Amino acid sequence: MNSPIRVAVLPVQQPEYVKAISEGGGVHEALGPQTSGLIWTDSQGPAELAELLVDFPNLRWVQLPFAGVDNFRGVFDQIITRGAATVFTSAKGAYREPVAEHALMLALALARALPERIRAQSWGEKFAATLYDSEVLIIGGGGIAEELIRLLSPFRAKISIVRRSIAPIAGVNNVIDLTDLEDALGAADFVFVASALTAETKGLFDEDAFNLMKSSAYFINIARGAIVDTVALERALRSGAIAGAGLDVTDPEPLPTGHTLWSSPNLIITPHTADTPEMCVRLLSERIVENTAKLHANEPLVGLVNLKLGY
Repeated sequence: MNSPIRVAVLPVQQPEYVKAISEGGGVHEALGPQTSGLIWTDSQGPAELAELLVDFPNLRWVQLPFAGVDNFRGVFDQIITRGAATVFTSAKGAYREPVAEHALMLALALARALPERIRAQSWGEKFAATLYDSEVLIIGGGGIAEELIRLLSPFRAKISIVRRSIAPIAGVNNVIDLTDLEDALGAADFVFVASALTAETKGLFDEDAFNLMKSSAYFINIARGAIVDTVALERALRSGAIAGAGLDVTDPEPLPTGHTLWSSPNLIITPHTADTPEMCVRLLSERIVENTAKLHANEPLVGLVNLKLGY
């Protein structure tokens, strides 16, 4: 019988993660030469993590805390250069339910003109758009997109997905790649961004992209702020090039008090709260239990990061 997997939690020893290691059949310990796994709790600590990986080449597995791992691209490059065998898992898919729920909430709120109506002090004009039988475009094909597809199913929406791998997806009408994005943007009533931040997607939604969208279309970003050119988005909202936008992420982030984007019309900004810290701890703990058990059993881990692609 294999000995229990030894796993450290750094730089902050969350008690929930220590408990999760035990529930997965592992043993929590301080980082040392016999440690096989590392739960890394700092989404902004790539330099410190890179140093640890040099000092402790015995580490077989590193669990990162969030679905987006763009901050760690330099660490991945280091591992590739050294030819190290360390595998990384992200939380991709772990937070799919609350984030997809948040995206749907933003879309429904925009379609019912809630940014305007919440502040209204007079009756105003009747207006509503609907998700029923609408054309929906989702950028990204990971766990959040899959959950959003499930949530949209009662609305009979015609869904198109933009993703790297072109293969049929249940509940989706079309799966396309980035080369076909322009045509898809012109048909969409709702555009959801749920992709990783990569060299391909950084600044993907610029002035040209927003100008391709219908003036009645809504834009929702629950992925990474840098996928969107903030100036271009603000211009699109103020000019009426699009009907409205919902953002849980911004560039810069946090968006400074007094930034002109705050006063843009038909815009909802939430402060990166699609998944709260409390939600993340609970859901990441479930992922730690699962991956600790899989590492012990020499089974494929969940949420594996492709180091070359960066997600």
